[in-house]
Amino acid sequence: MDQKRELSSVDLAALTTELRQYEGAKLDKAYLYDDSLVRLRMRDFDVGRLELLIDIGDPKRLYLADPQHVPDAPGRPPNFAMKLRNRTSGADLEAVEQHEFDRIVTLRFSRPDGDTYVITELFGDGNVIVCNADFEILACLETVRLSSRTVAPGAQYEYPQSRFDPLSVDRSQFDAQMRDSDTDVVRTLATQLNFGGLWAEELCSRAGVEKTASIESITEATLDALFRELSSLRTTIADGSFDARCYYEDETPVDVTPVPMAEYESLTTEPFEQFTDALDQYYRDLAEDEQQPAEQSSQRPDFEAEIEKYERIIDQQSGAIEGFEQEAAAERRKAELLYERYGLVDEVLSAIETARADDLTFEAIESRFDAGKDQDIPAANAVVGLDGNEKTVTLDLDETTVTIDVTMGVEKNADQLYQSAKEIEAKRDGALEAIADTREQLEAIKERRENWQAPDDEEQGDESADERRTDDEWLSRESIPVRRDEDWYERFRWFHTSDGFLVIGGRNADQNEALVKKYMERGDLFFHAQAHGAPVTILKATGPSESARDIDIPDRSKSEAAQFAISYSSVWKDGHYSGDVYMAEPDQVTKTPESGEFIEKGSFVIRGERTYFRDTPVGVAIGITCEPQTRVIGGPPAAITEQAVTTVDLEPGRYAQNDIAKLCYRELKRRFTDETFVRKVASPDLIQEFCPAGGSRMPNV
Repeated sequence: MDQKRELSSVDLAALTTELRQYEGAKLDKAYLYDDSLVRLRMRDFDVGRLELLIDIGDPKRLYLADPQHVPDAPGRPPNFAMKLRNRTSGADLEAVEQHEFDRIVTLRFSRPDGDTYVITELFGDGNVIVCNADFEILACLETVRLSSRTVAPGAQYEYPQSRFDPLSVDRSQFDAQMRDSDTDVVRTLATQLNFGGLWAEELCSRAGVEKTASIESITEATLDALFRELSSLRTTIADGSFDARCYYEDETPVDVTPVPMAEYESLTTEPFEQFTDALDQYYRDLAEDEQQPAEQSSQRPDFEAEIEKYERIIDQQSGAIEGFEQEAAAERRKAELLYERYGLVDEVLSAIETARADDLTFEAIESRFDAGKDQDIPAANAVVGLDGNEKTVTLDLDETTVTIDVTMGVEKNADQLYQSAKEIEAKRDGALEAIADTREQLEAIKERRENWQAPDDEEQGDESADERRTDDEWLSRESIPVRRDEDWYERFRWFHTSDGFLVIGGRNADQNEALVKKYMERGDLFFHAQAHGAPVTILKATGPSESARDIDIPDRSKSEAAQFAISYSSVWKDGHYSGDVYMAEPDQVTKTPESGEFIEKGSFVIRGERTYFRDTPVGVAIGITCEPQTRVIGGPPAAITEQAVTTVDLEPGRYAQNDIAKLCYRELKRRFTDETFVRKVASPDLIQEFCPAGGSRMPNV
């Protein structure tokens, strides 16, 4: 049985009910681990310390964790964590809401200086978004740019298009949704009513209904039984009267639910009074279960099972794409039919408008159409039904039935159908992106299968063996030890040339000043792009503890330093692919301007002849080294490719600096078998330090 990796809409409905008891708690501090786990440390005056964990990775989750089992606070907080802290530290938790029946939970925090919304999306790739009181996005873990919605700092946050909410329907709406289906009972509950597979089967089991019975064959008694169980579930969630359970199969954790499940009667179960306690236990059990295979690293991973899983996902995604295409085509055809049968549709709408002006009820209007059918009036014959609550009329237009809004004309109804088709096509586009990602993951698993080698026991802990590893061996290694020392130059931009020389560049005017005044010595070389907004770049001939002396620096290192200077200048930000760079000796660089001139902070005057590197191409590679130190590095591709185990190349493009850093992180993490190693040494924030300002793209990925 597959283990639960995501919370369902029913789970979140129950969870938000429980979390509301902690409204009024004060948020002390927010943390971000890796790029997916957010921790909110709060204080409740009755309960004490609360630890709310939000994880958009795998598994996707949101729950209160036992304070004894939360991870230690990470080191330097990344940008997202700082923004979240600035907005919420000391704030009160005012509200916890599930957005309709979506897998979206909104936390509203209040302080005297304003409200802040922390919105968690636990579907798709997942996201955590921080908004102000006007729902302007201040920060987000994932940037999303689709035709249907944009989630990015500075944009206005909009919830995704609403789904049908089965926990808010009345009996007539329930019956209509069920009867509108052309499949069996369990699939109707799963898809038309949005319960998903497990809860659709559970409702059928509780109601004693045959799951595979067709909708056409079900009776009113069957609908009564199903709606009764739905109402009972709704009452349980609203009251918060849960009997939560963790379920195990052969001691392996497989699921956690807010109430006992008839579908799991054969499994071992552990009861909990609080759903949040059950979630905490389940995720701890899940983590322990996942660690055991890692400890048996000498055994060959089950690549076939992983490949089968991804192939199954691709089949499902392909089916969804095909379904979206069919739905979009159907909506467009309905719009076209409205125009093709314009006269008839307009006649029906005009008749309804006139009758409503005479204060006739919808029942009376429907009776009029029935009378018209007896007279074989074409417009009356086309009317299938009227809905006074929704103010719609359903028409039979030969090819299919079309439901339209009686308060609007033919054109506006057609426009709505065209818009619906566009929204469905946007979902198809999202599914196409998802299937592309899945195919990449499948290829990565296949590549790992081809390259896999069982670890040699004699090499464990043998440092000399580590040093002999090839790049492919590092990528396929199950566990890579982290070896890291901080160097003095890491606060600047930096890289080592192919010949081993250190190159450092300023990130701002203050660092430009410091590089020239404190770190440039005789024998070093000064580089600067022939463009405004360029960093000071120093090619160091010697280290800070070595005496300055003249050293013959190879032309290759000079060219790499020039490429470094142009790549981190405004040339990249402007979207250009090359520019001019000049080189000078330290004694040519001065802060003394000509008479009557003024020099800005971080700028310098160069006297004497300069050496130019014309049309120097921009180019940055970002990679990870595994020895002698484990860390992320970046700079000119020729140098970085030699030093790193694996690299990604960048060129000017459309992705903002923080977005391209996340894309690089995902690509690098995908290449390593030991994904935890990449999280430790090359987080998106660390990668971003090597990304040029402005837009970038990965041309070969």
